[in-house]
Amino acid sequence: MNLTATEQEAMVRYRRRKRLVSKVFSALCLAATISCVLVLVLLLVSVASRGFKYLNWNFITGLISPDPHDAGVWVYLVGSVWLIGLTTLFSVPVGVGAAIYLEEYAADTRWKRLVQLNIANLAGVPSIVYGLLGLGIFVWALDFGHSVLSGALTLSLVVLPIVILSAQEALRAVPGTIRQASFALGATRWQTIWRQVLPAATPGIMTGVILAIARALGEAAPLVAMGAMQYIDYAPQSVWDPFTALPLAIFEWAGRPQQEFHDLSATAILLLLMVLVTMNMGAAYVRYRFGKAIRW
Repeated sequence: MNLTATEQEAMVRYRRRKRLVSKVFSALCLAATISCVLVLVLLLVSVASRGFKYLNWNFITGLISPDPHDAGVWVYLVGSVWLIGLTTLFSVPVGVGAAIYLEEYAADTRWKRLVQLNIANLAGVPSIVYGLLGLGIFVWALDFGHSVLSGALTLSLVVLPIVILSAQEALRAVPGTIRQASFALGATRWQTIWRQVLPAATPGIMTGVILAIARALGEAAPLVAMGAMQYIDYAPQSVWDPFTALPLAIFEWAGRPQQEFHDLSATAILLLLMVLVTMNMGAAYVRYRFGKAIRW
């Protein structure tokens, strides 16, 4: 198609304007990324400069003390281990099972779409709301008290929508040809899911689960709302014992007037970050290991 000189000039101006807009948008995205990274680096440097001097073995194994030089996080750390272990035990089977049912068994009906919408909405509910829900149901109605079991069930409510959604995304990522080939060879639906779909979806499911559990590890608001102890001088021995957790140590020490406790709060933040980074590295390793073993 032949264009006149005026039309060609207009086309050139349009292309230049589009390139300019694209460059400006790229520059803004780069500036936003650099700003986020700089803020994160500044926060990490500030926390590390204040808390690194207290980070030692005595701090990890020490007990709660009114003296900041003798205080440790062992009781908080054991409580966090109890919470995360029980939260994983409760949320992972239920979440993955719900995702399998919604993706592999449930028909695309109005009821399924309503359930899916509610799960997506629950994933965005503030965690303190789950804390109040846990206080009303587990602490008062079921009379579990301010125990490890109540805390773990409350955190399970927090992470369950995330586990369901991440498991659903992992199941959707499995090609439909794998299911069709399995059915063509005479396998039942359960055999197809158990032996073909789940192994292929394991990297995504495990990554989502570990990231959800990592979020639960750093939650303080639901534990405060359901009445978890902030000061306790012994580690829990059973699911019925009262407990405290590492985020509550950060919350408590940061609220004290002494500068030494503020530094201890920074040290606890460093320890929590190390645990979270380790869990995220585990998620990356699981994805790499299973992704390398599975070829579509």
